[in-house]
Amino acid sequence: MTYQNSRYHILRKIGTLSRCIHSISDIKFKGINLQKGQFTFLTRICENQGVNQIGLSKLLKVDKTTTTKAIQKIIES
Repeated sequence: MTYQNSRYHILRKIGTLSRCIHSISDIKFKGINLQKGQFTFLTRICENQGVNQIGLSKLLKVDKTTTTKAIQKIIES
């Protein structure tokens, strides 16, 4: 197996694992009305109490619009 093939193989395994984790999370979070991605926002808020939306955006490496929409959805649910 060449370096490129082994690297591709590892990335495929990581992708598969990531999809499995997301599937399990979606099932678990559905019972408490959390949608995909909201858990990450809630986790970072709990870990960084008092963080503002700009700080949260920087922590999650997303733009401010994404953070605002996610926070609004969390509040609505």
